[in-house]
Amino acid sequence: MPHAIAPPATGHRPRWWTELPLIAVVYGLYSVGRLLVRGDVSTAVDNGLAILRFEQALYLNAEHPLNRLFTSTPSVGIPADFAYASLHYLVTPAVLVWMFRRRSAVYRTARVWLMNSTLLGLVGFTLAPTCPPRLLDASHGFVDTMAQYSAYGWWGAGASAPRGLSGMTNQYAAMPSLHVGWSLWCGILLWRHARHPLLRAAGVAYPLITTIVVMGTANHYFLDAVAGAAVMALGALLTRPFIRLADRVKSRLGIASAAVATASEQVKSPIVSAGCKTSAGERIPGQRTSSADSPGAAADAAAARGGADPAGVAGAADDAPDTAGGSGSAANDDAPAAAR
Repeated sequence: MPHAIAPPATGHRPRWWTELPLIAVVYGLYSVGRLLVRGDVSTAVDNGLAILRFEQALYLNAEHPLNRLFTSTPSVGIPADFAYASLHYLVTPAVLVWMFRRRSAVYRTARVWLMNSTLLGLVGFTLAPTCPPRLLDASHGFVDTMAQYSAYGWWGAGASAPRGLSGMTNQYAAMPSLHVGWSLWCGILLWRHARHPLLRAAGVAYPLITTIVVMGTANHYFLDAVAGAAVMALGALLTRPFIRLADRVKSRLGIASAAVATASEQVKSPIVSAGCKTSAGERIPGQRTSSADSPGAAADAAAARGGADPAGVAGAADDAPDTAGGSGSAANDDAPAAAR
């Protein structure tokens, strides 16, 4: 599924404080929605029997021999029940955290792929409530191994739900099998991104073992498993379009928030002198004359106060040295005469 696991063209390293709430919200919505879409029991039974008849018409009957094996052999049935009740909720988060820490370049793509497929599974539960084989009448030849071996684990009659909490789960949400779908997601990511050969081998074995377990414990039909794989494939195809749409929405929201922030700054910090100009030489009342003012400007101010002609003041100032010089010359000329 190259569309789901190719690295995005652009992006930044995800932050756990944004990823964790997002995943929690999506899983919470999925869990609540799974409970709210409980269909009519008779419809669920009819859908389950229709799947069983269709498989028999295609000569597909892996569920019966596997269920007889798990029922008659506790050393096989008990570990299978533990695997069904726990791995689905342990391996998937572990692979998601591993992708977050070690393969951050493709983490976002993997997370979107998982979420898309999970929500598509919720659509399947809504449109096709299905009675699992273990809840069919005993005449159809299935035994609920989890009820048979419930003394060995924490589960009761409500599949993987803890004892007394079977009412908190929708037992008719069997089509598609997200046990198989999520295990396939884990397997593909481990095969493509793990470096150790054992992890890559686990990526191949885990979805196969999960498929056998869900049928042997009579929790799913074979076609439920096929539908789970199909949901994951469709979710993979929708991953890139969803990421592009999310990026466009984020970009527009960023532009809008930046515009709002700019407008807010302009409102808070208006320019007082906007649209106001002063003429040359005009001062604000009470403004002091700086030391950089020219002598001509000071003369203008003095002339304005005394009514004198600035040019006359300047002329007097210019003539003063000459007059002083002339008086000195006359005194010097008269001195010899007096001496004579």
